[in-house]
Amino acid sequence: MGDFFRRIRLPLAFAALVLLTTFFMIGDQRAARGERVDAPWPLSALLEAAAPIQRAVRWPIERARESWAEYVALVDIGRDNAELRARLVGLEEENLQLREALVESGNLRRVAAMRREFESELLPARVIGQDVSPYFRSLLLDRGRDDRVLSGMPVVSDRGLVGLVTATTPSAARAMLLVDRRAAVDAVIERSRALGIVRGVGTELLEFAYLVRGADVKVGDAVLTSGIGGVYPKGLRIGKVVSVRANAGDLVHTARVAPIVDFGQLETAFVALARGPSMRLLYEGDGDAQSDASAGEASAP
Repeated sequence: MGDFFRRIRLPLAFAALVLLTTFFMIGDQRAARGERVDAPWPLSALLEAAAPIQRAVRWPIERARESWAEYVALVDIGRDNAELRARLVGLEEENLQLREALVESGNLRRVAAMRREFESELLPARVIGQDVSPYFRSLLLDRGRDDRVLSGMPVVSDRGLVGLVTATTPSAARAMLLVDRRAAVDAVIERSRALGIVRGVGTELLEFAYLVRGADVKVGDAVLTSGIGGVYPKGLRIGKVVSVRANAGDLVHTARVAPIVDFGQLETAFVALARGPSMRLLYEGDGDAQSDASAGEASAP
């Protein structure tokens, strides 16, 4: 009996598969005609058994497809981000250039106006260094004796007075700033014409000392060079009065003055290629009098 079943098990299995296939085909045809057909229990059992297997097989495939889609999307996003960053850098650079152009246009107008007012030639010089120690305040300029720059020549900017050249080499010069403790300038209040002397005190503010009691000096007054003393040309802007100390018992009245030039932001200055009378007398015979004469000839109107 056992041998009989072993011999016919393959034909029985084949016959069962054929019957199931025929049964499924008939069911599919009825379903295709629109008839409602409930799946028989063998098919339901088969589907229930096959569904988890199919899900397990499809899961890594779907994950791989989704991962690939996400990777491609990330690559595209990264490329777009790189392009946007490049465009942003370009726009920022363009914006910076436009701002610089606006600043330069304003500076050039002021420089042109200043040059029309000066009787002597103005030589542009680039600031290449600063000395900001508590005792000395000076600039290092990239122009020197080879460019006709000599000690005693005033240094100005498009805003106003900067200082005075105190030392030179063939290719560089050092300019003492107004805020240096050694600096002193004969000055006048633009509004009231009160005379005095502006001195550096080693801080960011200047001191304006005037001897005339009752002189009209008020906060906000503009302070200019007076031209007295023969060092600086007349009418250069120095700064504005920010405070006044005028006690009745004081012999000398003083006021604090904020410089019109921001020395920390100064990039370009101009050397007036002419010494005042006092400077010519002071530096005569110091080794560059001949250069001073040539500079005077070149700057003569």
